[in-house]
Amino acid sequence: MTIHASLPRRAVAELVGTAGLLVVVIGSGIQAAGVSRDTGVALVANSLASAIGLGLIITLFGPLSGAHLNPVVSLTSWWARRTGGEGLGGREALVYAAAQTAGAIGGAVLAEVMFGRTPGTFSTQVRDGGHLLVGEIVATAGLVLVIQGLERIGRPKLIPAAVAAYIASAIWFTSSGSFANPAGTIGRAFSDSFTGIAPQSLPGFVAAQVVGGVLGLALAALLYGSTRRGVQEASVGTVRVPGPAGAIGGPSPVNPAYETIG
Repeated sequence: MTIHASLPRRAVAELVGTAGLLVVVIGSGIQAAGVSRDTGVALVANSLASAIGLGLIITLFGPLSGAHLNPVVSLTSWWARRTGGEGLGGREALVYAAAQTAGAIGGAVLAEVMFGRTPGTFSTQVRDGGHLLVGEIVATAGLVLVIQGLERIGRPKLIPAAVAAYIASAIWFTSSGSFANPAGTIGRAFSDSFTGIAPQSLPGFVAAQVVGGVLGLALAALLYGSTRRGVQEASVGTVRVPGPAGAIGGPSPVNPAYETIG
C-alpha cells in the first residue's frame, strides 16, 4: 500500500526515519561497547541491531516517503526521474536531504542523551586514509546497485530485506565500516562513541559516498539498462501503483522503500 502524502509530510517521515536509524546505530554501538570490551563482539551486536532496525524503518516509512533516509539515495531517485523513470523532483530531493541531515543530527543527540552522555560532544575518532575512502566508495556503490537493480527488475518489495542484509554484510567487508550515507555520517560526528567519526574526517567520507553513488548508478545502467527501459519492462503484465503525491499539483512518484545506514 502506498500513502499519497504531501511533501511536508514526506519530509517529516524522512526526518523521523533517519533520526530513528541513527538512534539504532549509535545506541546499539554504545550499548555493545559497554557490554563487551571485545571489538569483534561489539561490531557483531552493532551490525545486527543496525540491520534489523534499518529493515523495520524502511518497511514502516517506505509506503509514505520511500524511506530514503540517505541523500545519496534521494539523489539517485532524482536522477531516475531525469532519465525518464519515477523519482523525486529537484526541490523534493533538496527537501529530503535537509530533512535527513536534521534527523540524523537529532537522532545522534537523542542516543547520547538516552545513555546519560553529554549531548552535542563531537566525535574524536579520526577516520582517514585512502583505503577507508575506497571502502566508502565500494559500500555506497553496492548499496545503490542493490536498490537500483531490484527496482529495474521489478522486485521493489525485496528492497527492505535486501538493503538490511547488504548493510549488515558491508559493515564487515568494507574497510570503512560502511557508513554509505552523507546525512548519517554527519550525524555520527555528534557522538564520541564506538560508531562516531571526527568532524575533520567528514569531507573525505561524504565525497567518497557521492562518488560511490555515481558509480552505483553507472553499474546499474550498464547491467540493467536505462531507467525508462527498466520501468517499462517491470510494468509488463503488472499494475503499477503510483508513488506519493507531490506537495503542489499532480503526482510526484517516489521510488518504493529504500535507504542506507547512518
